[in-house]
Amino acid sequence: MTRPRILAVSCAVLAVVVYTGMWLGYRQNWSWLHTVDWSLLNAAHAIGVKHPGWVRFWDAVSFILGPIPLRIVGMVGAVVSAVKRNVRAALLLLTCLPLTTFVTSTAKDLAGRPRPVTALVAVPQTSFPSGHALEATAAVLALLTVVLPVLSGWWRWTAVAVGAVWVLAVGSARVALNVHHPSDVLAGWALGYLYFLLCLWVIGWTVRSRQGDRTGSEHLLDPAVEPIRR
Repeated sequence: MTRPRILAVSCAVLAVVVYTGMWLGYRQNWSWLHTVDWSLLNAAHAIGVKHPGWVRFWDAVSFILGPIPLRIVGMVGAVVSAVKRNVRAALLLLTCLPLTTFVTSTAKDLAGRPRPVTALVAVPQTSFPSGHALEATAAVLALLTVVLPVLSGWWRWTAVAVGAVWVLAVGSARVALNVHHPSDVLAGWALGYLYFLLCLWVIGWTVRSRQGDRTGSEHLLDPAVEPIRR
């Protein structure tokens, strides 16, 4: 097994462990998880109550980097890819951006976790997992998968850095607004990654690097690698 494959599998296993752990922690009311969740929520709530600008800022971040703009980007990207006859790219963008909302709704319905009572803005649906975190993760990974092959040099590292900041900012915004427990966000990131991997597998997306990697993930793990879509 190649090093990138080992890393990809390890990340998938870790994502399963994280999602399962956060779900069990909520269902079993683990005291340590409750303590961690509310220590961060209370701190953010205290700032938000005293500084309305805090709420406005994170609410703007949550919307601008959230699901609605990402779904629009996904649909546009899917159309462009389809016009260029890149069917797999179109399908990946379609499933990992606009269609991720169905995964979010299903996961939320299964968990049924109420939102924190200290929420600083009104939002619908239940809390677990964070739909913003889930959809941002799947969307950013899908976009990087499509975009990285056409980038070179430091542009690749820049794209990866922007993607990482995007995902972290969305998750931070949801906790800052007290609309999600931190454990909801962790679960959203984990499920978003797993859903992205599932989409790659279903679509049949394979990527081969100069070293012959067939995991479809080496260019994500190492932006310096030149991937070749087959």
